[in-house]
Amino acid sequence: MTQPTGTAFSSTHKPLGLDDFTATRFWWVRHAPVRDDGGCIYGQRDLPCDCSETHVFEALARVLPRDAVWVTSNLGRAKQTAAAIFAAGHPDAQLQPAAMAEFAEQHLGDWQGLNRAEFFRNVKPSPSGHWFNAPEERAPNGESFVDLIDRTRAGIDKLTASHAGRDVVVVAHGGTIRAAIGIALGIAPSRMMAFTTDNCSVTRLDILQNAAESGWRVLMVNHQPWVGATTESKLA
Repeated sequence: MTQPTGTAFSSTHKPLGLDDFTATRFWWVRHAPVRDDGGCIYGQRDLPCDCSETHVFEALARVLPRDAVWVTSNLGRAKQTAAAIFAAGHPDAQLQPAAMAEFAEQHLGDWQGLNRAEFFRNVKPSPSGHWFNAPEERAPNGESFVDLIDRTRAGIDKLTASHAGRDVVVVAHGGTIRAAIGIALGIAPSRMMAFTTDNCSVTRLDILQNAAESGWRVLMVNHQPWVGATTESKLA
């Protein structure tokens, strides 16, 4: 019988499938809403958040994985949100999440504390985003969005190296999660600005790796598991 030409193929060869990769599953949760900002830009100002909507945290406690690695940013509102999820009945409630400065919100420097409406009256609007400045522009005495992307990437790399194959829950901020989505998609910083995530929403990004290569899978963005809950379920 004539042998086919081309690359030799052994009968023992096993084509690569997803089972040949280690999947590290990142569950990004945006912190609960900040109510006491006085209408001002807060960035990395350490303001508290409102965790009073119990049904929201009960829904998060149901959908977030158990036996996970838990991480927050170093800001109080991220830590408060994680504590509220644990208090709502999550089975990992005995854990103490690690606080990582890599996942803090963008430091907006001298703009922090300025009236938000007044600030935006002096900023040219962009149809591709709704952030405070262009991605490459550093706030005076602060960071650019590109700086935020770089440190978010460093934090992701650190967790992927130390917790490969695990579920990792990261309670962080809108800018941080926008950066994580953009890193997963491999898009330019200006394109990342198109993404927004609501307070307490869940974004799931998996990185698959083997010795030769790696790639990302986007499973959900801005998922709000409490949406559609009935009044009865909220009160139960």
